[in-house]
Amino acid sequence: MSVAEEFDTPLLLRRDADGIARLTLNRPKAYNALSLGLMAALQQELDAIAEDTGVKVVVLEGAGKGFCAGHDLREMRSRSDAAFHETVFAACSNLMLSITQLPQPVIAKVHGIATAAGCQLVATADLAIATEETRFGTPGVNIGLFCSTPMVAVSRAIPRKQVMEMLLTGEMIDAETAIDHGLINTAVPEAELDDAVAEMAGKIASKSPLVLKTGKAAFYRQLEMPLAEAYAYTSRVMVENMQARDAAEGIDAFIEKRSPKWTGE
Repeated sequence: MSVAEEFDTPLLLRRDADGIARLTLNRPKAYNALSLGLMAALQQELDAIAEDTGVKVVVLEGAGKGFCAGHDLREMRSRSDAAFHETVFAACSNLMLSITQLPQPVIAKVHGIATAAGCQLVATADLAIATEETRFGTPGVNIGLFCSTPMVAVSRAIPRKQVMEMLLTGEMIDAETAIDHGLINTAVPEAELDDAVAEMAGKIASKSPLVLKTGKAAFYRQLEMPLAEAYAYTSRVMVENMQARDAAEGIDAFIEKRSPKWTGE
């Protein structure tokens, strides 16, 4: 996609309904490669969503034939100075951290291909649902650029030997293998992808937004702690959670055999 096309076409599309924000990477001719412009647009929307109490779940998808092919290599080669490349990788790293730190759960809706930084996006998302035909990979080694930053997210999603095979060979894996490795939750026929993602997003959106925010933050924080420290930390989280109005409402609704009415407090 040319510079002119990028200025004429929104790089990111957003549509909200029923507490679900759907963000669509919109560079289909470039397989939604993560140009600086696209990353900036996605970062801006994530920052806005983080403050939007009306959004309970985020779905991240790609327009066209594939989810995301990684960084925009043409853009990367257009500048040879290290300062520009530092800017690109810093923007990407900040984007991935923002997804992890976002109060709302993020579901990656994946089709076609998810390679390099696109595979990193899938690994970074809290949940991922793909089509059965989707292929995943970290093929940087094939072009002389080891997928070092994608490795951070992917190595935290799948076991060491499997991720090293992906990184060292650059070979693609299919959706069934991605499930076995733990990279994605499930894969469905392409015709069923929309419904599968909508069903998952709807289930999550029906929960207390306060509980979703509390639980997601605690999940990622405790992962980095030693076992005893993790138990001490999550015990404090549960004590605080028990004081919330939504916890009282949820427990009372369970005892009274009725549907809870969440307030987000």
